Amino acid sequence: MTPGSPPSLARCTDGDLAWHTDPALLERHGVLVAFSERTGGMSAPPFASLDLAANAGDDPAAVDENRDRLLAALGLGADRERLTCAEQVHGARVAEVTPSEAGSGAQASPGGRPPMPATDAILTAQPHVPLLMCYADCVPVVMAATEPVRAVAVVHSGWRGSLARIAGAAATALAERAGCETSGLVAYIGPYICSECYPMSGDLLWRFEAEFGTLPVARGRLDLGAVVSGSLRDAGVPIEHQIQLGACTAECTDRFYSYRTEGVTGRHGALAVVL
Repeated sequence: MTPGSPPSLARCTDGDLAWHTDPALLERHGVLVAFSERTGGMSAPPFASLDLAANAGDDPAAVDENRDRLLAALGLGADRERLTCAEQVHGARVAEVTPSEAGSGAQASPGGRPPMPATDAILTAQPHVPLLMCYADCVPVVMAATEPVRAVAVVHSGWRGSLARIAGAAATALAERAGCETSGLVAYIGPYICSECYPMSGDLLWRFEAEFGTLPVARGRLDLGAVVSGSLRDAGVPIEHQIQLGACTAECTDRFYSYRTEGVTGRHGALAVVL
């Protein structure tokens, strides 16, 4: 990360559609990151309204229209066919998107190319290849490298992926691809379910404590965002290069989707692209 004002997230809107982004990252380095909210789409309840997921049970045509709307609002309409998604399985696989894989999972409707198989973190240095992953309580992480090679990664970190340190593994892979140290990356952590809304069994909490040491564990609850932040820090991404949106999906279902709170519901997204 090059010198300048500290990275931060700003909320932007286009009609009813809303997202969070770092305008300075785009202006200075031509790298766009975004965390979408759930409004401004065309999906009907219980998926209302900007559901971006192809596998949550929503009408695929509505999901495709929602993706169209988000990309258009972000100024990425021309890159729609190169939108790349993954088959998220709550695992720890990190994969690079090559030119031949660009556009995997772009369409939710039948007949399109399938998403990248069994992958929960994707990265690329290819320009104009937007990476998208979808969430409804799990931790969204977007990372960017700006020099010597511009590259981005998007990570889906549920409890299994968090325990397996998928965010740290993705940071290491992204830094290697960009030819920089992990200390040169910037990481954005989007909305996720907070510890107060995320009870966890004692056996599972013990596994996290055994892996990560001291954690902010209270009354049988776990802060997954703190786990992800620790994974990034241990991989070499400094705390001052980690920016958290600070919104709980379970407490803000007017803005984000929450599987634990709502059950059948849609998915908001995390997106990154090199322009």
